[in-house]
Amino acid sequence: MTKGADIEKKKEHIEHMFNNIAPHYDFLNHFLSLGIDRYWRYKAANILKSHAPARILDVASGTGDFAIAVARRLHPESITGYDISEQMLRIGREKVQKKGLEGIISFRQGASEDMPFEDAAFDAVTVAFGVRNFERLDLGLKEFERVLSKNGVAVILEFSRPRIFPVRQLYALYSHYMVPWLGRLFSRDASAYRYLPQSVEAFPDGADFMAKLTQAGFGGVAQKRLTFGIVTIYIAEK
Repeated sequence: MTKGADIEKKKEHIEHMFNNIAPHYDFLNHFLSLGIDRYWRYKAANILKSHAPARILDVASGTGDFAIAVARRLHPESITGYDISEQMLRIGREKVQKKGLEGIISFRQGASEDMPFEDAAFDAVTVAFGVRNFERLDLGLKEFERVLSKNGVAVILEFSRPRIFPVRQLYALYSHYMVPWLGRLFSRDASAYRYLPQSVEAFPDGADFMAKLTQAGFGGVAQKRLTFGIVTIYIAEK
């Protein structure tokens, strides 16, 4: 099998996985993080607010939680939620409609490495807990830089590996054993929640990810670690 076929197969697997867990996704996000995920999104939205973007692209938007948080905090002209999973987006559309945000938030389906948007179409690109799922991370980050306007910013919220004792050890136990067990209990899909710690471990976090952002063409790159390093917010300016 060729490398391209491998990438396409993995992409289909991820799409199927997220379509499968979509009905339980929001509940498990809040439950497994003990509700702290709302605080993480708030902190990322607060960083984005200082840039006052009018047009925002929320990549790996899922069910729209971060897009909704940004809409409420920033009141931008528009937010486009973009995700590979149609089932996730279907739930996102329902949530947006219930919250009366249809005039601000819209959704499109597609893959991050080849986005159907014009150059410089957005003032900000955001991702919350999705960049580690990109099939070709370097291409995805270059797409971010391409679709951003001059002086635009990318704000990326992602899981990272804690470095300090005993948080590192406790987090490893929780993510490798408790998360798959609870995921299987509530969603009937343990494989999706085994994928979570595997994807976090495989992701080039911290300085390695900042280097990739620089290689993709971004200028000022910074990071802010939260909750003992369990998550990190990356800020990359064009």
